Amino acid sequence: MYPLVFKKCSKRTRLVLIPKHCALNIAVDQIRAATRTHTLLTHSDLIHDHLPAKLINGGIAGIVGVTCVFPIDLAKTRLQNQRSGQQLYKNMMDCLIKTVKSEGYFGIYRGAAVNLTLVTPEKAIKLAANDFFRHQLSQDGARLTVFKEMLAGCCAGMCQVIITTPMEMLKIQMQDAGRLAMKMGGTSTVLSRSYNTIHTPQVVRMSALQITKELLRTKGIMGLYRGLGATLMRDIPFSVVYFPLFAHLHQLGHHSSEHPSVPFYWSFMSGCLAGSIAAVAVSPCDVVKTRLQSLRKGANEETYNGVVDCVRKIWRKEGPRAFLKGASCRALVIAPLFGIAQVVYFVGVGEFLLGYSPYNIYSA
Repeated sequence: MYPLVFKKCSKRTRLVLIPKHCALNIAVDQIRAATRTHTLLTHSDLIHDHLPAKLINGGIAGIVGVTCVFPIDLAKTRLQNQRSGQQLYKNMMDCLIKTVKSEGYFGIYRGAAVNLTLVTPEKAIKLAANDFFRHQLSQDGARLTVFKEMLAGCCAGMCQVIITTPMEMLKIQMQDAGRLAMKMGGTSTVLSRSYNTIHTPQVVRMSALQITKELLRTKGIMGLYRGLGATLMRDIPFSVVYFPLFAHLHQLGHHSSEHPSVPFYWSFMSGCLAGSIAAVAVSPCDVVKTRLQSLRKGANEETYNGVVDCVRKIWRKEGPRAFLKGASCRALVIAPLFGIAQVVYFVGVGEFLLGYSPYNIYSA
């Protein structure tokens, strides 16, 4: 007769058969303890071993998240780019309704292809880099100080801009094309109107590939990295706020030391709350980045010669409130996006699909 016992190995906890006469026979109370705690492999155990799993996690989280929130992100970009006294849109819902009326349903997903293509490496770099730097800064598995958590987040934010900057650059051109087309077609019809306006301006079709080729031809590779300073100014503080805050919120979901697993819904809620707080905190930087990365301007719209010039002109001509344009939209975008990402990442969907570990999305 071979009793069923749990044997803890370096990579995972296995259910094995051990003969009664074997010296490795485990006591019944140890079996019950192993069963009671549901020992699972945590994501931090895989930091250095399973890059493919990280890519899968980042890809799944990014694709699902972008698909869900992209229309809100489009509204955010258009709200941030419109100048005071030249508003086409009153708020997020007004922007989405007008976009559907003038460009059709798929108009609210303009630029989504760029995001869906690049969000996999972007999310993988961001989350994996944070794990990597947290591991490098930890000593013998000791809990990181808040400063080290912020430093790890800072390094992760610096790494992700390799992908984030060109992705945002191309996405913004495509998202803002409809707003510019509406301005060129005459704002009076749109602003003094009911939502049933028949005569709508023709939207200029823009291809991300065409934009990329033109930028590379005229300005070289740095053309795709326009607004790099503003992107760093946004993403580094975001990561510094987000990752430590998420780690502490996530820690609150642990029932006890005997039950190390955290419910999947707690990971989601922690990601949402940390993401929304961090998003609003860096919203002024996001406004500056959006303005700088917009290549085409409407009539009477300012051009900018860098971050300082952009900040000065926005403050002087539109006031401090302009720096919070689209803040609520950005919070609505980032909250579910990072909530979904953290659920996928901490549950370990990629590890599960590749057979690395026995993850379970439910808590004990």
